Amino acid sequence: MRIDQLFSISFQSILNNKLRTSLTILGVVVGIFSIIVIMTIITMLQNSIEDGLAMLNKNTFQIQKFDAIHTGPRDRNQRNRKNITIEEANQLKRVLTKALYVGAEQWQGGKVVKFGNRETNPNNHVGGQTIDAMRTNDFNVELGRDFREDDIKNSTDVCILGKEIVDKIFPNMNGIGQTVRVDNRPLRVIGYMEKQPEMFGESHDNYVLIPITTWQSMYGKYRRSVNIMVTAPSTQSYDDVIESAIGHFRKIRKVSPGEPNDFSIFSNESLISQVNDITGPIKIGALAVSLVALIAAGIGIMNIMLVSVTERTREIGIRKAVGAKKTNILLQFLLEAIVLCIVGGLAGIIIGVGIGNLAGSFLNAEFAIPIDWVIIGITMCIIVGIIFGTYPAYKAANLDPIEALRYE
Repeated sequence: MRIDQLFSISFQSILNNKLRTSLTILGVVVGIFSIIVIMTIITMLQNSIEDGLAMLNKNTFQIQKFDAIHTGPRDRNQRNRKNITIEEANQLKRVLTKALYVGAEQWQGGKVVKFGNRETNPNNHVGGQTIDAMRTNDFNVELGRDFREDDIKNSTDVCILGKEIVDKIFPNMNGIGQTVRVDNRPLRVIGYMEKQPEMFGESHDNYVLIPITTWQSMYGKYRRSVNIMVTAPSTQSYDDVIESAIGHFRKIRKVSPGEPNDFSIFSNESLISQVNDITGPIKIGALAVSLVALIAAGIGIMNIMLVSVTERTREIGIRKAVGAKKTNILLQFLLEAIVLCIVGGLAGIIIGVGIGNLAGSFLNAEFAIPIDWVIIGITMCIIVGIIFGTYPAYKAANLDPIEALRYE
């Protein structure tokens, strides 16, 4: 028999017992659903995080006082670290000749931007930037001009506005050249920034950029640690630039040989890797639950297939009497078990993706389908069908045709 005929017979047999089929595949649905719904949510979160972290330029890493992610209290080594200063950033720029850019930045949050009688919500960030920091952050001016060296050197009271702030205080006019106030400091608008990628559906355009020296005159030179961003010339030189930066910065910070770094290094890739480390145990737990559910479902499928073989003993005898081979009978019943698992798996995938995206939408994450886990889920279903369908299929294929014909 052709394979399409075997599939047709398998589907027909399943459709003849709709209630029993539905109850049988329920375990498969639960097993696949449990892993797909979790993987869908995790994929949505990871996609949103990766989009949000795209602000750092390619081949760029950051040197900062503390680790970017920590799940508990910082250890004593981190708590006792000195702030990174702009002077140290400038020293690193002079000695790290392998780097393309070496920039420095500082941030202050919770600020209101005012223009006349208009003002924003108090949720804006003020970022002090060097010229190179604009490049390492991949900050691009859409309208107006960028910072100049004179702005940094002379602590000029100028600013570049993020898209969200522009829409709020200059909705129907060109604000270039106008003066806004941040913490009662008048700042002349010299440019508008391009729209930044969103994270979890939240805008990242609620910020004001000013020269880092102006920022320090507003908020205190040593109040916050400086973040240093370094861009390597190419992917090939990236690791080499990181090693050189660590070596030079240890000397600048006077870290003795054998002592741990009193600063942290991170990049988009390392931050995403840390997120993956956090979600890894969740994935393993979901996979374990799914496997237990699938094993239970597989036992149920084996039981139902054995019942089916008993019920269809006479049918098997007739098919053998008219020339069906053992292989035909074996494949027929094996395919029935596999089809049962695949139908259950597809139902679990559809429900899991739907509910996963519904849950992720509450976090403003964009729609996602975990393609790799969908493929893994279908593969698991096929394996379960083969493992737990082989014995009933073998039993059916080895029935004696004479005894099968006499079976009532």
